[in-house]
Amino acid sequence: MKIQFAPTNLPLSRRLQTASVLQWVFSFLGLAPSCIMLFFVLMFTRFWLISVLYACWWFVDWETPSKGGNRVHFLSNLRVWDYMRDYFPVKLVKTADLDPRQNYIFGFHPHGILVAGAFTNFCTYATGFRKLFPGLDSFLLMLPLWFRVPFFRDYIMMAGLIPSDKGSASYLLRRQGGGNAVVIAVGGAPEALDARPGAFTILLANKKGFVKLAMEHGAHLVPVFSFGENELFDQVENPRGTWLRSIQDKLQSIMGISLPLFHARGVFQYSFGIMPYRKPINTVVGRPIRVEKNEKATVEELDALHQLYTEELSQLFEEHKGKYGVPEDQHLSFV
Repeated sequence: MKIQFAPTNLPLSRRLQTASVLQWVFSFLGLAPSCIMLFFVLMFTRFWLISVLYACWWFVDWETPSKGGNRVHFLSNLRVWDYMRDYFPVKLVKTADLDPRQNYIFGFHPHGILVAGAFTNFCTYATGFRKLFPGLDSFLLMLPLWFRVPFFRDYIMMAGLIPSDKGSASYLLRRQGGGNAVVIAVGGAPEALDARPGAFTILLANKKGFVKLAMEHGAHLVPVFSFGENELFDQVENPRGTWLRSIQDKLQSIMGISLPLFHARGVFQYSFGIMPYRKPINTVVGRPIRVEKNEKATVEELDALHQLYTEELSQLFEEHKGKYGVPEDQHLSFV
């Protein structure tokens, strides 16, 4: 395989963009195991007291992730996220005003490999979320597993990430006065196994928990489609029914995380690696679907709202796909 190396005369801004994305990829793929290793290694050195004191803090702070986390706005506004935004680039598109006196559930689609669009738009301020939607704070849901990792849990909480369980989302959605937007990658980890360029497969047909949650709290539903999310990485072919997909599905059911075999480009060469391609991401926030509080919704009421949400998401995709290079004959496939 012929390797295409990066030019040596790239401007500093391009190098900084690459560095910013590299640290983000490492945070997703390598920081958690590194933190676990650090915690236990320190126990066997003269710095053992650090791990002991952290363990005490961890015990006291155990419930914080499920109570809104501990976001640090200063960190969400760092210059490094501007460089990450410009690497792809990432753009947040507003289609309607959102009343800051209400609470919302943003359904984010598709998941992609590493939910780059969701992180950049809703965990950082680089794309202007707070200016586009004044009065709203966004919280991105992440697998609860990661909030059991020492040190790493504090890092992701500072970015506005909270566990993807009902209790964590409910804590924010029942706050009086509104102003909270809970962002859920509805397809979750299983949808990552279908993430590849040109794919528009959305896991939604049997995903009704977020709709039920919205009804229980009277939180308005907002469909969000991130054009370009699936274009960032190539993935080894794994059609449903193949031995590879069966193994991946089994591992996902056991561990709660999916293991897509993905690749894209490298840091100093463009031929192979785990750095995402420089492909534009346009995250379009749709119109809110008004939801009345109904703590004891019937199956029929739940199905009706789920169907309405599906139709609104499909319409959002159809209205904007032409702007972002999606063929006219391409439509969403709901599974």
